[in-house]
Amino acid sequence: MNSDSGSLQNQLLSRLLAEAAKPGEYIQLECEDNNGAENFLPDLTAFTGSDRESGFKPQTFLLGEIPTVQERFQAVLKRRLQVQIEDHPPLFPWETQLVDYPEYADESAMGLVPTWGWAAQQSKLNLPMLLPEKIFRQLLDKCQALITSSLPLGPKLVQAVESFFPNESQVLNDLAGCVLMSPYRSVDALEAMPNLDSDYSDLQPRQQMALSLLAAKQLLESLTLPISTTNPLLERQWLTSVGVLNLKVVYQSQGQVAKLRIQGHLPSKGVIKLQGSDSQARAESSGPGSLSVELCCTQMNEAYTLTIELKEIDQQPLLFVIIPTK
Repeated sequence: MNSDSGSLQNQLLSRLLAEAAKPGEYIQLECEDNNGAENFLPDLTAFTGSDRESGFKPQTFLLGEIPTVQERFQAVLKRRLQVQIEDHPPLFPWETQLVDYPEYADESAMGLVPTWGWAAQQSKLNLPMLLPEKIFRQLLDKCQALITSSLPLGPKLVQAVESFFPNESQVLNDLAGCVLMSPYRSVDALEAMPNLDSDYSDLQPRQQMALSLLAAKQLLESLTLPISTTNPLLERQWLTSVGVLNLKVVYQSQGQVAKLRIQGHLPSKGVIKLQGSDSQARAESSGPGSLSVELCCTQMNEAYTLTIELKEIDQQPLLFVIIPTK
């Protein structure tokens, strides 16, 4: 379009210059199709031809008056293009018809992308910064798979994070020892963080390792419910995207008979299941509220698993381990 209009302007100027020596002749240009702008010449001919029809001899132009003609030509062309665009607005490549877009993004629509329901608990951990949700989810899966293992806590920490840092076993072992022995603020790798408000991706590899090990330690502790005859009552909370999950573990021992009782208050409909080596108990609710399950403990130091299912937030249950001791 621009090349056609430029060529047309050059033709017009050339003819004007050529006609400077022939003041009595009328200027006429032939114009081919210009992609929808072929009708811009009637205004131009009206500009030069109206006086001819009235018998008035066309006026010749001096070189100094050529810019005036050029400005008139550009104004006519611009007006024609504006009319064409208003009648047929251009579309984006992905559009097939005109669409009215809102001036502001709808916050409710932006909230349609769900977050993982169990991930809200991360805000309750004592961490200098949050892990990315994807990493936290994988870390929680690893910790749930390790809570029933008889391994010491140190090797569990290393196994929980080693898939994130391949070929770094020795460094992970060293940092795991620091995490186990010292509060996180005294761990050198964490103290070296330049800005705790920065993103996880901005940290150095050793800082990422230390932060991941610290998160794994707190998750393993949160998922383990220690109970004993001297400490027969334990309460635990887990924050979810639909509310707080409250658990109360009660260990009752009367002579040779011992019972393990779980009382849970669920933020939505769900299932509580308590399972031992040879028995299990299950309770289900149709909405938010309290549930309880109970099992007889046949022997000490046996691991019992407690699973909480909240179908509204995730199909994968949350897994705890309970080991009654004397």
